[in-house]
Amino acid sequence: MSELPCLLRVARGEILDRPPVWMMRQAGRYLKVYRDLRDKYPGFRERSENADLAIEISLQPWRAFQPDGVIMFSDILTPLPGIGIPFDIIESKGPIIDPPIRTLEQVEKLHPLNPEESLPFIKTILGTLRQEVGNKSTVLGFVGAPWTLAAYAIEGKSSKNYAVIKSMAFSRPDILHKLLSKIADAIAVYVRHQIDCGAQVVQLFDSWAGELSPQDYETFALPYQKRVVEQVKATHPDTPLILYISGSAGILERMGQSGVDIISVDWTVDMAEARQRLGQQTKVQGNIDPGVLFGSPEFIKQRVHDTVKKAGKSGHIMNLGHGVLVGTSEESVRVFFETAQQIRY
Repeated sequence: MSELPCLLRVARGEILDRPPVWMMRQAGRYLKVYRDLRDKYPGFRERSENADLAIEISLQPWRAFQPDGVIMFSDILTPLPGIGIPFDIIESKGPIIDPPIRTLEQVEKLHPLNPEESLPFIKTILGTLRQEVGNKSTVLGFVGAPWTLAAYAIEGKSSKNYAVIKSMAFSRPDILHKLLSKIADAIAVYVRHQIDCGAQVVQLFDSWAGELSPQDYETFALPYQKRVVEQVKATHPDTPLILYISGSAGILERMGQSGVDIISVDWTVDMAEARQRLGQQTKVQGNIDPGVLFGSPEFIKQRVHDTVKKAGKSGHIMNLGHGVLVGTSEESVRVFFETAQQIRY
């Protein structure tokens, strides 16, 4: 057991002498080496679906900071073309799905995911990352959860008010439930494929589920998170799963009903309160405000120690409450990682 990387050990329930630490969006635009590579390869899908480029980008923060988790560079929309929903990602505009999914006929035309066929690069990316980091770090995969992927597919782009998907939810729920079911089954296949290819932990991002009322979360998000988790656990019961939702303060306890192993907490909830609300048996991740990294080194250290103290001595993975922000200094990221890794309970 001791030969396994520390993040995987904590995710499986072992108690160590410090919290493991990684950072959402740790590979990305705050890193100069990433920006240089982006200038050479401007297409996001080229960077994320070309195995050599995705491997290089995934390893950039590993080489710089030695985090306890190395997450595959990808996008939550990556599997959608494999079920019949093409997309593009435009720099500074974000994802575009055209035409968006708005009718029952469109939903019925979607087909099951065959990741070996539609996502051949995933095996190379995850297999190579495992070889590169060995047991020094845990390799994480990630996927989008059904509600968030459906929101992108129906809205056709990022949204400020989610009016189109909520209109469907409240006027034609039959269409939405059918779409959510198809996406959930595809995502379960994709998670299992990532594990088979080398992912040791997988994080589910239901980023937009925090826009739902608790009542609607229980109707349109939670059942499909459960559907994914149940299918994955049926074949890969020992692989820890993490659930992240942005703006999750109002639905935290409900997130715990999803069946995942770890709840990633955003910074709108005090970590001590989150542990109390979820129960000490539930493992947690997070939850420092990414804006803290714009503070002084002393301030960053103070917040890291405060969060670790509130999280307690077991079942906590240190992370931000969301992704590292563009413009964050690499030195601040280094302080964050080094402070967490030097902590001893």
